[in-house]
Amino acid sequence: IAEDLSGSEEDPVSAFYTEDRDRELNPGEVMVSPGRVRQGFEYPLLKFVVISESDIFTEHKKKKKRKKFEGGSRIQDYSELSVGDYVVHESHGLGIYKGIEQVTVDHVTKDYMKIEYRDGGNLYIPATNLDAIQKYGSGNGAAPKLNKLGGSEWTKTKTRVKTAIDEIATDLVELYAVRQGKDGYRYGKDTVWQTEFEDAFPYAETDDQLRATAEIKADMQRPLPMDRLLCGDVGYGKTEVAARAVFKCISEGKQAAILAPTTLLVNQHYHNLRERFDNFPFEIEELSRFRSKAAQTATVKGIKSGRVDLVIGTHRLLSDDITFKDLGLLVVDEEQRFGVRHKEKIKELRSNIDVLTLSATPIPRTLNMSLTGIKDISLIEEPPGDRFPVRTYVTPYEEEILRDAITRELARGGQVFVVNNRITGISTVAETVKRLVPEAIVGVGHGRMNEEVLENTMLDFIEGRINVLVATTIIENGIDIPNANTMIILNADRFGLAQLYQLRGRVGRSSRLAYAYLMYQPGKVLTDIARKRLAAIREFTEFGAGFKLAMRDLELRGAGNILGEAQSGHIESIGYELYCKEIDRAVRQLKGEDVGESRADITIDLPLKASIPASYIPDESLRLEAYRRIVGILDSEDAMDVIDELTDRYGDLPDEALSLINVAEIRAHAEYLGVSNISKKERWTQIRFADNVKVHPYVFVMAKSEYGEQVALSDGRVTMLQYHSGKTIETEKLLGLMRFLRAAKEDSKQFEQ
Repeated sequence: IAEDLSGSEEDPVSAFYTEDRDRELNPGEVMVSPGRVRQGFEYPLLKFVVISESDIFTEHKKKKKRKKFEGGSRIQDYSELSVGDYVVHESHGLGIYKGIEQVTVDHVTKDYMKIEYRDGGNLYIPATNLDAIQKYGSGNGAAPKLNKLGGSEWTKTKTRVKTAIDEIATDLVELYAVRQGKDGYRYGKDTVWQTEFEDAFPYAETDDQLRATAEIKADMQRPLPMDRLLCGDVGYGKTEVAARAVFKCISEGKQAAILAPTTLLVNQHYHNLRERFDNFPFEIEELSRFRSKAAQTATVKGIKSGRVDLVIGTHRLLSDDITFKDLGLLVVDEEQRFGVRHKEKIKELRSNIDVLTLSATPIPRTLNMSLTGIKDISLIEEPPGDRFPVRTYVTPYEEEILRDAITRELARGGQVFVVNNRITGISTVAETVKRLVPEAIVGVGHGRMNEEVLENTMLDFIEGRINVLVATTIIENGIDIPNANTMIILNADRFGLAQLYQLRGRVGRSSRLAYAYLMYQPGKVLTDIARKRLAAIREFTEFGAGFKLAMRDLELRGAGNILGEAQSGHIESIGYELYCKEIDRAVRQLKGEDVGESRADITIDLPLKASIPASYIPDESLRLEAYRRIVGILDSEDAMDVIDELTDRYGDLPDEALSLINVAEIRAHAEYLGVSNISKKERWTQIRFADNVKVHPYVFVMAKSEYGEQVALSDGRVTMLQYHSGKTIETEKLLGLMRFLRAAKEDSKQFEQ
């Protein structure tokens, strides 16, 4: 073409390639740059035809530009506090939250949170001490017994639970110390193959998927074995993130294994990943009852010899005859579906290999370990594009509703799941569907069917030859059929909360609106727990609800002993959040970290107007949310983020709100320094350190050097630094001192080393 345009072979056109489309062209130059042709075209004169992707595939998928990420996001407090909720105060015990009231003390009006205790006792705590209380969640569903304000009952309860928690923390630290003490395999940086594999993904990755992938790769490139939980809602692309980790593993000559709870899920993973890895020279095998004994024997030999790069299997992978030549990565899909014996076997495998656990609703034990920092966690909270939340209805069983739901879905060319929780009677359900909807093509699927018959039934449903599948919970995990967008669950009150959520996740996996009907027998009196489960599944319909649902599951079932099988334990005595907080504290202490003073125990008693005026945020729930944000400040960067956020939402900050943010940052620095009390005495602000905190002399020397006569040291019964703040305290100056002391403490660590 260039020759035709130039008119002469001796005078070719000057052409160059660039991705910078803004670059200026010189006369006679041709710029070649990457682009996308939405539709194909034909140039008959040159006998030239361009065929675009959309001419071959019916749907166009746009790739997103990759972003750089700096690390995982912290798990935020899951609770939403409302008036009437049971709350736990770390020093005073269980009470009822009664809202925010304004109280004037020493001519200063502040917002106080009112908590009601047994026998009419009321506790007022500054709203700035919001982190001293946690929402109470337990496992028995009954109203808990309130504590008496000022009584010894709470102290005894905390002491008893703390003893048990210390034992649990010791076990946890020992368990993970063994793991951390072992050398894992250190993977290299991404190869060209890795980039090609990821670019071949036909959908647009979400930012969360890219972030999770980056976190997992960073783990794999460290010398310590990875142990990470990937928590993402159903249909949010956890499998693709895991596939990228698997590719990284097997492309360096190691073996990978994916462990899934059901034969159907294994089969689907196998076919999907075979397709994803099709252009690369890797051996992928399936190990489940869908494979003949001869095929299984050959696969077992291939795993041992190293011929098999990736094996996907059920708990058959945990059998004694399975020996890997060089296992590098174990991916466990839906860990909560495996029994205790299987988990013990997984624990043996995971001692010095990388482990990635996938879950939409992690079990309390796994979630606890993630929240307390024992396990690393990556969250995928962003839904894929063009998705709608599943419309969920809880209703007594009626044939009319059953018929209408199925007929409506079939009329738009879709498919329907009908779930019956028992094999007994499943044929009767299928006959009822045929009677009510004669045009439906009905199939039946359950775990006791012949392997070949079950596989053919599922294949018929996937390929659309069956449009109504009556099945047990065998379809619960991972079955991906975008055309199936209505689910009817019979006797839904007999299912667990996570199970209902997983089942509902089988629909709504395309751009179509999906429906879920949770039915129970008419006239049946539901148990309190069953009623709460159905209410919860109806409540959590928004995207990303899996994590919240797991937390609600904790409230309904209890978290119990993290390492044990029981789901009930000391959590009922002090509530889930305080239980987690105490475990975190005990674990950090055993690791040798300087735990210092709990932020909730730090007293800041200063004559300041530090609050959020009702005139600034009139709505009490929004004001409480703002207090919660401010209390969560950990450093100067957090403080600036909060200032920007509040200014953006409500306008310029009033002085008392700015003072409140400064006090919150001061409290964060106080926690780091081991300060227990900050108070005002005449013209001096007294900064007292906790009894068990040893302050490095360097900190005091630097403070004296920087501030001179403005600071004085006391080495009497308590370690105290006094700051001459004058008659009226200025939070900015005190904050500057606390920032200086923190920096000095960080510098002092080089002397300790």
